[in-house]
Amino acid sequence: MKRLEVVCGSMFSGKSEELIRRLRRAEIAKQNILAFKHSWDMRKNSDHIDAHSGDKIKAIALENPLDIMNFIYPEVQVVGIDEVQFFSQSIVTVVLNLLDQGKRVIVAGLDLDFRGVPFGSMPILMSLADNVTKLAAVCMNCGNDAHFTQRLVNGKPAKFNDPLILIGAQECYQARCRECYVIDQRMKFDQI
Repeated sequence: MKRLEVVCGSMFSGKSEELIRRLRRAEIAKQNILAFKHSWDMRKNSDHIDAHSGDKIKAIALENPLDIMNFIYPEVQVVGIDEVQFFSQSIVTVVLNLLDQGKRVIVAGLDLDFRGVPFGSMPILMSLADNVTKLAAVCMNCGNDAHFTQRLVNGKPAKFNDPLILIGAQECYQARCRECYVIDQRMKFDQI
């Protein structure tokens, strides 16, 4: 059934785990699945989507989202894409092409970058989605629901103008609630 599902949230909210869960359910239903991730995400290995929980599923690592179409064959029914925020804007075209082919597409990624700014193509994908699931992590400061990703540099909050992409996990990121999240300046949304 053609459908776009978006799973989003901060780091450590269980996005990859939820993507894997949905792909496994599709396999149980005897549907043919194919999973992809961005090649930048090499935290554990290049041929699996790895959740922080330890769960994993076989995946193809790519940098150019247009290459996804080279792996799609008619029998594929469900396509999963992890770390979708890292792909260029052409991922939107790829997702729409997959939907036109009648595929169920499940994407997972950060909805906000470490600056608290909507990340990459996520706002567009969320707007086009049939279903959006926004997951919350646990704030590593106070224990409340966390929707922000706090980047740390030498134990202190990163600056707004620091490089956007820094691949890492607990060593440089924390989940934070709105109250505990710290950034030295905010994006001026009226200027975009």
